[in-house]
Amino acid sequence: MNTRIALAQINVTVGDFAGNIAKIVDVARAAHRDGAQLVITPELSLSGYPPEDLLLRPAFYAASAAALAELAEQLAPLSGLRVIVGHPHRAADPSAPAETAAASGHGNANRPIERGAAPFDTYNAASLIVDGKIAGTYLKQDLPNTEVFDEKRYFASDTTPFVFDLDGVKYGLIICEDAWHASAAQMAKAAGAQVLLIPNGSPYHLNKEATRVDIVRARIAETGLPVVYVNLVGGQDELIFDGGSFVLDAQGQMVARMPQFVEGHAIVQFDGARPVPAEIAPAESLEAQAYAALVLGVRDYIGKNGFPGAIIGLSGGVDSALVLAIACDALGPERVRAVMMPSRYTADISTSDAAEMARRVGVRYDEIAIAPMMDAFGGALASEFEGLPQDATEENIQARIRGTLLMALSNKFGSLVLTTGNKSEMAVGYCTLYGDMAGGFAVIKDIAKTLVYRLCHYRNSATQFATRDVIPERILTRAPSAELRENQTDQDSLPPYEVLDAIMRMYMEEDKSLSDIVAAGYAPADVTRVTRLIKLNEYKRRQAPIGIRVTHRAFGRDWRYPITSRYAEPIQA
Repeated sequence: MNTRIALAQINVTVGDFAGNIAKIVDVARAAHRDGAQLVITPELSLSGYPPEDLLLRPAFYAASAAALAELAEQLAPLSGLRVIVGHPHRAADPSAPAETAAASGHGNANRPIERGAAPFDTYNAASLIVDGKIAGTYLKQDLPNTEVFDEKRYFASDTTPFVFDLDGVKYGLIICEDAWHASAAQMAKAAGAQVLLIPNGSPYHLNKEATRVDIVRARIAETGLPVVYVNLVGGQDELIFDGGSFVLDAQGQMVARMPQFVEGHAIVQFDGARPVPAEIAPAESLEAQAYAALVLGVRDYIGKNGFPGAIIGLSGGVDSALVLAIACDALGPERVRAVMMPSRYTADISTSDAAEMARRVGVRYDEIAIAPMMDAFGGALASEFEGLPQDATEENIQARIRGTLLMALSNKFGSLVLTTGNKSEMAVGYCTLYGDMAGGFAVIKDIAKTLVYRLCHYRNSATQFATRDVIPERILTRAPSAELRENQTDQDSLPPYEVLDAIMRMYMEEDKSLSDIVAAGYAPADVTRVTRLIKLNEYKRRQAPIGIRVTHRAFGRDWRYPITSRYAEPIQA
C-alpha cells in the first residue's frame, strides 16, 4: 500500500492561534489536493514555539485547547486526512473522571498522571486529528534544558508511547528532543511502530543541520526504523528555525530533504514502511546559511511585530554595510532608510562609500552632520571638563548623538532601528551604551568580525540575488575604524580580529580554559586581555537589544554570566 505523507514546514507566530490555525488548514488543504493521507506539522505549531512564560498562564492553555477544537472542526471536511499538530496540553484535574483518547491501543490525551501535589500537569504535546476529532495525543518524554532551552520550567514529561495505524503501517510519534535520546524511539518500536514521525522546533545554529542528521541516524541504527523529521521555519525573537525537514530510510540514507529557511510543504511517498526517494534539496555553504538566517530573522522580527520598516545608521564601514544589505534583502529597499551622520573625524571616503552603497541597493539616504551637536555638548560640559584631556568620553558623546538621532527618526516614523555591532565588539565592549548600541534589533550581534567579511564577500558574489556587488570593494579593504578621533583604527584598542575571534570562540562558545587557549598557540597577554574584557563588559551586553542567534552559544539567553563577580581564572603553566 502506498501512502503519501506531507511534511508541513510552516512559519507560525507565538500566540497567534487564529493565524496558526489558518496556516495549518491551508497546508492541509494543499496536501489533501496532492493526495496526501497524513500531514505532519512542527512542534507546538498551534501555539508557536517557544511560548516561554506564556506557558505559566492558565488562560494560554485554555486558548490552546479552544484553538485545537477549532482546528479539528476546520479540518473535518478533509475526509480521511490525518493531521499531526503540536500544542501545549494541560491534563485534566486528577479529581475529575479520567478520559482516555487512544489510537491502536496507545495514547493519553487526557489521562491524569500523578505528580505529587500538583493539581494540574502541563505538557508539550502533539495530537492526531482525523475527521474533525482528536484521535490521540502524545506527550513529550525528554525535555531539553540546555543552551536556549528551559522546557523543564514549563512542562512535565511522560513515558507513554503513541502509535497509530495508517494503511496497515504503524507510525510512532515522538517530539524533537525525544530523538536526541534512545528511550522514546525504542518505546515506540516496542509498541509496534514501523516508522518514526518527529515534529520539531529545532533552532538553527551554524552546522546544526548536519548534527540533526547524525542524531537521527543514531536512532535509526538502534531501532531499524525509517524517520520523517519535520522542522519549524521562521524567526522568533532571537531564535531562527531553519526548516530543512528530511526523511531517512531504515539504513539512514537521505531520501528526501526540503530547503532551509523556506516555508512550504513536500510530499513523500511510502511503499509500506519504506520511503520512496524524492527530491533532496542541495546543501548550502556555511555563509549561505548564515546570511539566509539573518535575512529571515530581520524579515520575521519586523513583520511579526508590525514595524513598517527599518532605519540604519550607515557609517561607510563593513558592519553597517552588511546590515544594510541584509535589511534590503529581507524587506525590500523601499522599507529601509539609511542615515549617514558624519563628524569632523569622518573620512571623505566613508561618506562617499556610504552614499555609493545606498545608491546600489536603492534605499533612501540622508546625511545629518553631528558637528554642531558635538559643539553644543562641548560647550555645555566645558566648565566640568576644564583642564582634562580628551578621551573616550568625547568619543562616546559622538556615538550617543547618533543614537539619539536614529531613535528620534524611529519615534517619528515608526521604523525600527537596526544596530550594527558585531559579536567581536559586543564581546569586548568596543561599543557605546546608548550610542551605537541604541536600537531595537541587533542583526549581527552573533556574527564575529571575521565572519562579517566572509558574509559581505558572499553577498557580493551570490547569484540568487537580482543585484550583486552591492557592497563597495573599498569598504571591504579599508582598515576598520570607529572614526571617533583622528587616525583611529580598531586595532589601536584591540588585538587583530583573527586573534580576538579565535580567543572569543574558544572561551565563550567552547568553554575552553585560559590554559587550553594558550596551549593552542595564543599569547598569554592576549588571552588574559580578551577574556578580561569579556567579563568586564557583561553589564553592557545585558542592556543591548536582542539579536539573531546563529552560533550554538550567543550572548543572550544561552550566556548567563554574573555582572558582579570577582572570579579571575588563572593560566596554569
